[in-house]
Amino acid sequence: MTPSTPTPPSAPDDDTRPGPTPIDDDDADSIDVVGRQIVVVEDDDGIALPLARTLAREGYEVDRVGEGGAAIERITGGDVDLVVLDLGLPDMDGLDVCRRVREQGYTGGIVILTARDGELDRVVGLDVGADDYIAKPFALAELLARLRALLRRSMQAPVASDDAAPGASDAAAASSFVVDTDARRVHAGDREIQLSTKEFDLLAQLDAQRGAVVTRERLMDEVWDENWFGSTKTLDVTVARLRQKLEEAGAEVRITTLRGVGFRLDEGAEDA
Repeated sequence: MTPSTPTPPSAPDDDTRPGPTPIDDDDADSIDVVGRQIVVVEDDDGIALPLARTLAREGYEVDRVGEGGAAIERITGGDVDLVVLDLGLPDMDGLDVCRRVREQGYTGGIVILTARDGELDRVVGLDVGADDYIAKPFALAELLARLRALLRRSMQAPVASDDAAPGASDAAAASSFVVDTDARRVHAGDREIQLSTKEFDLLAQLDAQRGAVVTRERLMDEVWDENWFGSTKTLDVTVARLRQKLEEAGAEVRITTLRGVGFRLDEGAEDA
C-alpha cells in the first residue's frame, strides 16, 4: 500500500453515531445480512478499521486480515460468505489471493477494492474470479449495496420462464450435466464443478432456459442487476471462465454465442 493511495470516506470512530445512509433501493430490505461472515483483506488501518466497524453495525460478522497468505488460509477455512479484497497487500498481490482461493474451491462473493481503476485491471480482476470491482476512493453506501446484491444473488434460484425453448426441461433432465439451484452445486457426471457466485448465477440462468437464447441485457439485469456500474465486458469474461471450466470438467454442454444478441446453453461438449 503506497502512501499516495486514496482512502474511502471513513466511518466515524465513535460507534454510537449512526452508520452511512443506505442507498435508496430495494436491496436494503430484500436480504438479511445479520450473521453473514465477511473477511476484509486490507493492510491499511485507516481503511480497514472504519470499514470493519461499519460492516459490523450493518449486522455482518467481520474478520479483518492484513496479509495475503493469512487471507487465503482464513477464506478457504470455511464459513465465509463474502470477501472484500484489497490488491496492494504487503506479502502478495491481491489478484493472486483471488486466484488461489478460487482454485481451492471458495465459491462465495469477492469484491476487489483497489486504487487500480483502469479497464485492463478490472478485466484481469474479474478474470481471476472476482465478482465485483470497486475503485478507491469509494462511497461506503455503494459498497454496502454491492455486498447486499451479491448476497441476494447467491440466495436466489432462477426459475425457468414461460418462453423457454420447447423440450428444454426434458433435455436437461436427460443430461448428465446438472445445475442444482437449491444446493448451488453443478455436476458433470460424477464430477462437481467449482464456480464463483457470478459464474453459478450466470450458468443457472442459461440452464433454466437450456436451448433458448438469453439476451445480454437480461443476463446483466438478472446476474449483475440494474445497479451494476461497470462495463458489460464482465459478462464476456465470466462466460469465458465458464466455458473453460465446463470443458475441463468434460461437461456435455456448451455455451453458444449469438453475436450482438446473447448466449445459449446447448447440449453437446464444446468440441462436439
